[in-house]
Amino acid sequence: MATTPGKTRKKLWPAIILVVATLLLLVFVIRQLDRAPRTDDAYVYADTIDVVPEVNGRIVELPVHDNQAVKEGDLLFQIDPRPYQDALTRGKASLVALDRQIELTQRTVNAQQYNAQSVRAAVERARAAANQASDTLHRMAPLLPQGYVSAEDVDRARTAQRATQAELSAAQLQAQQAAAAVSGVDALVAQRAVVMAEISIAELHLEYATVRAPFDGRVVALKTSTGQYASALKPVFTLIDTRRWYVVANFRETELEGVKAGTAATVYLMSNTARRYRGSVDSISFGVAPDEGGFALPGGLPRIQRTLNWVHVSQRFPVKIRVEDPDPELFRVGTSAVAVLEPAQGTESKRREERP
Repeated sequence: MATTPGKTRKKLWPAIILVVATLLLLVFVIRQLDRAPRTDDAYVYADTIDVVPEVNGRIVELPVHDNQAVKEGDLLFQIDPRPYQDALTRGKASLVALDRQIELTQRTVNAQQYNAQSVRAAVERARAAANQASDTLHRMAPLLPQGYVSAEDVDRARTAQRATQAELSAAQLQAQQAAAAVSGVDALVAQRAVVMAEISIAELHLEYATVRAPFDGRVVALKTSTGQYASALKPVFTLIDTRRWYVVANFRETELEGVKAGTAATVYLMSNTARRYRGSVDSISFGVAPDEGGFALPGGLPRIQRTLNWVHVSQRFPVKIRVEDPDPELFRVGTSAVAVLEPAQGTESKRREERP
């Protein structure tokens, strides 16, 4: 039975409509992807620190347990403070003893200075007597030829002049000895500065024996207990900074046009896909380690594997998204996430903020 042209056209219309609808849907999806790049190559991230003691000692108190939430200032662990308390007590006792020694030495120095002043006064007296004897001799010597004075008187004056000169020399030597005998407390004062420095170090070590949380966080990787000997600069556990949570999402370089710090984003976790979280781009990585080529880059750069090795594919760069209101019970470091960037929305929001 032959088909008429009209029936043939009626059968083609559904296929044509389906093809057109598919093309329109494809165009819509492409435009949406261009306007709002999306990736499921993402994970939750937070800053972490290794909690390390700065002094050696045995842990005598460990009030936290693994995966516990702590507040800023909470006690994390206590190292036996007795050795450092003893060192501080010993330093303070040395300081007291040294202060007493400085006080006694200062009294001796004062006595030496008084003696030196007394000897200097004796030198002045001897100098005055010597000058007087010299003047008397000079006055009497011209009178001897004229018979106004006797030779005996001149001899007595000459003897007195020599005696007073000798006394002056002796007094000057005593003054030099007295001045040389005057000591000081400079060495003891310098030693006191050393003791003060030792006390400061002992106080610092005693303070370091108590380790407290520097910020709100969560204890992880705790694998020790009370009684363990802690070594300085050796981590005891890790502390996650729960004040700020991020999602690090790897986007293709072709999707980053128009994306910058402050761009709006939406993220959700694979552990609970029903909840959406708002956020904004904190930063975009400016370097990744390449998979091929002989150009060596520092080992600290992130290495992101490409999925296709037989064709040239776009490189992906990590985009760090700060989450505005994370759920503290769901956000864990390394949790898989999905991120959607909204460059257009971020631009519109910025324009609204710039309007007067």
